[in-house]
Amino acid sequence: MDKKKVAVPTVCHGHSRPVVDLFYSPVTPDGYFLISASKDSNPMLRNGETGDWIGTFQGHKGAVWSACLDTNALRAASGSADFSAKIWDALTGDVLHSFEHKHIVRACAFSEDTHMLLTGGFEKILRIYDLNRPDATPREIDKSPGSVRTVTWFHSDQTILSSCTDLGGVRLWDVRSGKIVQTLETKSPVTSAEVSQDGRFITTTDGSSVKFWDANHFGLVKSYNMPCAVESASLEPKCGNKFVTGGEDMWVRVFDFFSGEELACNKGHHGPVHCVRFTPVGESYASGSEDGTIRIWQLGPANSDEQEAANANGKTKVGVNDVTRKIEGFHIPNS
Repeated sequence: MDKKKVAVPTVCHGHSRPVVDLFYSPVTPDGYFLISASKDSNPMLRNGETGDWIGTFQGHKGAVWSACLDTNALRAASGSADFSAKIWDALTGDVLHSFEHKHIVRACAFSEDTHMLLTGGFEKILRIYDLNRPDATPREIDKSPGSVRTVTWFHSDQTILSSCTDLGGVRLWDVRSGKIVQTLETKSPVTSAEVSQDGRFITTTDGSSVKFWDANHFGLVKSYNMPCAVESASLEPKCGNKFVTGGEDMWVRVFDFFSGEELACNKGHHGPVHCVRFTPVGESYASGSEDGTIRIWQLGPANSDEQEAANANGKTKVGVNDVTRKIEGFHIPNS
């Protein structure tokens, strides 16, 4: 990518407070979708390709720290400072269930099979809720050594990944035994953890470092020092040859995965960047900032080798008309 080219992002307004989490759904028959969490207490759903607003989930009474969609993008989940995690109908915007906690819920994640919801937060407890029996008492995993910042499922829902607000390292939990089986050591608390779409890598950020770990053998594959403190990083899902970062300096940077060379530096946010995520098709990536906006940036034209690799992986183009079928009947809040 030519550094001299100025990237013009799609700017998504709507949140009145900082955007602290972003999550793309996988590609569904109706397209793919983007959900955002914000301190304004209202998660928002968007068309993942265009950034067009679809609807707002209204019901939380405190900042929403985490939001995600299930594999089919039919349900959403959110974790909030109002001491609750909520499950939402992603078609209508209705609350399907509210799981009460005793402290701030900082992170939530649907299992890959969509039957379970994992939550974590200031209570230092990882809880697994059975969504087929939402009124049942949740299973509690061994107490986390610190306040939970991020949670993720992988290995076909056999392993849980978590990081802490106040401690370095990423902890891997065996779901069956409920015990920590591995710790990926970092100097600073891990602010972002993402399992790559192909399940090969875990991408983490701590301090001013971006690290890539082997998701099966847990060895450190790559580690790059960034120009400033970074809060989030995301690996391009189709070719795996680029990654994006966002952090304190308000810029969204693109790097080469193999060399660490900076390929692009996108300026536009007016506050620290709290989260960056690639779309599931890898053509663009979104950034969420303290300034309350989401910006969607195009990755730029792929070279012929990248294009061949993407085509071999079954790249899917989603039309806007496909998405409109999904969103009919969603609640539109009174302005």
